[in-house]
Amino acid sequence: MQITVIFFVILGIYLFSMYWTQKEMVGGFAGALGNMFTVIEKFFPPNLNVVPAIWGPMVETIQMAIIATTVASILTIPLAVLAARNVTTFKPLYYTTRTFLNILRTIPDLVLAVIFVGLFGIGLFPGILALIVFSLGILAKLISETIESVDMNPLEAMRASGGNVYQVIWYGLVPQVLPQFTSLVLYVFEINIRASVVLGYVGAGGIGLILNQQLGFYNYPNAMMIIVLIFIVVIVIEYISNKLREALI
Repeated sequence: MQITVIFFVILGIYLFSMYWTQKEMVGGFAGALGNMFTVIEKFFPPNLNVVPAIWGPMVETIQMAIIATTVASILTIPLAVLAARNVTTFKPLYYTTRTFLNILRTIPDLVLAVIFVGLFGIGLFPGILALIVFSLGILAKLISETIESVDMNPLEAMRASGGNVYQVIWYGLVPQVLPQFTSLVLYVFEINIRASVVLGYVGAGGIGLILNQQLGFYNYPNAMMIIVLIFIVVIVIEYISNKLREALI
């Protein structure tokens, strides 16, 4: 009975949303179809001559994601342990850490980039800081939930045999969590590659900043080449990351 009620409530929310948005959706699609060929004509063909000039910012974008993911993965380790209910038995510390991580996740990455750009100016450094905070909120949440799902019997056995906190974590917890931890770090790295492109729009450096400039100058063939390069790089990185995750899990 309860499941049926929940189903009809969710269905009602969907129908209500569709009713209020269908007019604008239909009008929006109609306008988009009318402008599609005009946009394609402006953006194609891509200007291949700009590849040498944009490859440097593309590498900077990848470097931003690598640095941010690495720093966030290191900072995540103590936070994830403190945010795991089965490891942190001191409840005030557990709830404080959880609240802190929840606050981090509520701040969009673009807002973080705007704040750091305002503090440090335009460039790669504010973009890296924004990605670190953004990644930290995601990683700590996911890894803490992974820690909460581990088998606690080895940890309890080590405690009973006289192992201290660090020994229990290193020998009992880390071997169970490490494969999933590595997989999640690779996943967040993929997210950071995409996010770093968007952060460039607010002055956080990388290829996104160049893309924003080219669109602002109405150099649509150059912008299309940048988009194509981003697409290729993201696909290659995602393919490599998937292969690494398959090997680890």
